[in-house]
Amino acid sequence: MALGEFELIRRFFTDQTVKHPSTILGVGDDCALLRVEEGEDLAVTADTLVEGVHFLSDVDPESLGHKVLAVNLSDLAAMGAKPKWVVLALTLPHADAAWLQSFAKGFFALAERYGVELIGGDTTRGPLTITVQALGLTPRDSALRRSGARPGDLIYLTGELGAAGLGLKMRQGRTGIEDQTAIAHLERPEPRVDIGLKLRGLANSGIDVSDGLAADLGHILEASGVGATLAWERLPLPDGVRRYIEETGDWRMPLSAGDDYELCFTVPPGNREKLERCLTTGGFPFALIGQIEPQTGLRLFKDGRSIELSQDGYQHFSSD
Repeated sequence: MALGEFELIRRFFTDQTVKHPSTILGVGDDCALLRVEEGEDLAVTADTLVEGVHFLSDVDPESLGHKVLAVNLSDLAAMGAKPKWVVLALTLPHADAAWLQSFAKGFFALAERYGVELIGGDTTRGPLTITVQALGLTPRDSALRRSGARPGDLIYLTGELGAAGLGLKMRQGRTGIEDQTAIAHLERPEPRVDIGLKLRGLANSGIDVSDGLAADLGHILEASGVGATLAWERLPLPDGVRRYIEETGDWRMPLSAGDDYELCFTVPPGNREKLERCLTTGGFPFALIGQIEPQTGLRLFKDGRSIELSQDGYQHFSSD
């Protein structure tokens, strides 16, 4: 028997362990009702992932369930927000019970890990498209913004750079390198929620790296009216990416490839010791990769020379 919309929701999207006392009404009514405590700001983000644009048609549905939530949690992490709630809208070509069960497994495993409650959404029929809206909380007026970078700030990056880009090239058959870690970075990115919370009161600005480091750091530079220089030897490149660069000479790939979902943030020099001690104690991966400067533009110091970097990244409709 074919699954109807409400049976689909009941079977796959109502059995969750996270229930917040601040959720007055969740899944099952026309709207969710939430209570935000005094002294907190509500951070809201949304992302839409489309088959053939943001993920390949043969992707593992459990990994896809993980990723559609992870990319939204990454946005909240970039602003130092603690994730609380999520809304999920699914457009499906057909209701495949096995696919939905696997998708929900990946989605709820990550949601439970970060204490995120699904409070509503929608399902409809059409080309596979997934939209997630995530909501989080920050103490009043404490959210990190792109516009806060100041000359002299140190630029940090979590994790490693370019692994997801390499993973995509592998999945597309565009490189002979074999690196399953790169595939994992592409299909199951790890949102840096815990690091984002640690940045409160220490960082001046932040962003998550979804469209490539050069492009996303460029958003900080534009919003803050500043420039920056990155040091090539400081970039945290995994072994597979280094092999790719050695074989192809394409050193720009890790700077322009998207889907890393690491955090890039700027910190005043006076907070450097406290920040690095905090992240090291927590076992969080990070690297100091450059510095904010008064002169606008983005530069890379590599092999003894300064190279101007394009701040263009992936943009929808760019060929229209």
